[in-house]
Amino acid sequence: MSLYILMKILESFPEKYNRGITILTRGNLDDTYNRLITFVKRGQKVLDIGCGTGMLTIKAAKKGAFVKGIDVNPGMLETAKNMVEKENIIQNVEFSEMGAVELESETSESYDIVMSGLCFSELNEDELSLTLKEIKRILKPGGLLLIADETIPKNILKKIVYKIIRFPFLIITYILTQSTTKPVKSLDKVLEEKGFLIKSVRLNKMENFVEIVAKKP
Repeated sequence: MSLYILMKILESFPEKYNRGITILTRGNLDDTYNRLITFVKRGQKVLDIGCGTGMLTIKAAKKGAFVKGIDVNPGMLETAKNMVEKENIIQNVEFSEMGAVELESETSESYDIVMSGLCFSELNEDELSLTLKEIKRILKPGGLLLIADETIPKNILKKIVYKIIRFPFLIITYILTQSTTKPVKSLDKVLEEKGFLIKSVRLNKMENFVEIVAKKP
């Protein structure tokens, strides 16, 4: 089952998004985010691209980081703001309605960490290339890029099964949201081509979901 497609459906109901994702992934996405957030330290400046309802943003802010979350969905951002207020960490968080390809306004070498959960799958090839170029620019030397996203299995059999299972959800997503999805193929290789150093890559059993920790030299 495509997590990203189900996520797109849930975006139509921002107030139910977190609960729905937790149920659909049996808590696995939360575990993924917890692993990525171990790289965040108190006092660091962090950018969360495609922050949605703020799941990653809140985890980083609760560790004492100063986090800017960006997203193009105003409903998701409103939910994120409400959650931040409930957690009483508003002093550590800033939200902005903007997309991944609008990072040119961010200051060069100003972030310790850039992170993104289930966002890069929304971008086409040119948008992803531009976004990674800007991420590398705004990261400090030695800064980290933390990614959790849908990818295409390399194993032939798993790839066939993945596409068969994914297709009907793709149709449902388009009917409900008038948008489609495009998992990133070999994201670690794409990052290397853009000049990032890969620290770690973790795939699920189906090999259709990847966690990556990359570093700006």
